[in-house]
Amino acid sequence: MEHFIVEAKEFIFGILFKNIPAILIAIVVLFVGWKIIKWAVKLINKVMEKRNLEASLLNFLSSLVDVALKTLLIVTVISIVGIPVTSFVAILGAAGLAVGMALQGTLQNFAGGVIILLLKPYKVGDFIEQGSFAGTVQKIQIFNTILSTLDNKIIIIPNTQLATSSLINYTKSEIRRVEIKIGIAYGEDINKARAALLELPASSDKILYSPEAPEDPTVVVTDLAESSINLLLRVWVKTADYWTVDFAFKQAAYEKFNEKHIEIPFNQLQVHINQ
Repeated sequence: MEHFIVEAKEFIFGILFKNIPAILIAIVVLFVGWKIIKWAVKLINKVMEKRNLEASLLNFLSSLVDVALKTLLIVTVISIVGIPVTSFVAILGAAGLAVGMALQGTLQNFAGGVIILLLKPYKVGDFIEQGSFAGTVQKIQIFNTILSTLDNKIIIIPNTQLATSSLINYTKSEIRRVEIKIGIAYGEDINKARAALLELPASSDKILYSPEAPEDPTVVVTDLAESSINLLLRVWVKTADYWTVDFAFKQAAYEKFNEKHIEIPFNQLQVHINQ
């Protein structure tokens, strides 16, 4: 601690006060350089966009160039002020433990970003879920990934968390299976209910059939539950049509059963009283 205080005093009184003109020049260089870096990053983004670079890689490289140029600018400003690199490193070394702990997490996130770009578990535009977070990937930066939730909230997640933990990518595959579960009362005709449910995919142009899908629309009995016989309608659709079909078929199944006079039971308890 005493060594750090001595180094700090030498830095303030021995360097800063003796180099006020250089400091003013350094401030100007810092201001102008910051503006130039912003302009350069925008120019690089435009060039990469014209070459149809993948959005995930574009955001990552843009962030990397931005950080690298700003770091170079700061080193240049320090040199203009007249601070020897060895003195600057000595000051950082005096607080080595704190700096090391801070950089450890940062470097891990950087490595996580590289792993994500190489292995591509997700890309910009994918809808992913990790732990309690779910949203559409907006940007993959060098340290963080930015998600947008369904209600337009922004979530910033460290790359290490996404690179080293399990996650669900809902849009990775081109097709998905929609499953509509609905129950019928005991005593109802199962074949009649199955035929009614199979009328739903037949009336939609969004349903996929083989060979595009692993199987054609099917209806199976999944449970003989306490109050109902549970049926499951399974259809394959393009991933982009998943929620459209899911919402539409749930309503259509209810309306179709009403039309066919097929009872949909609610949870109930029968009580028999013996006199």
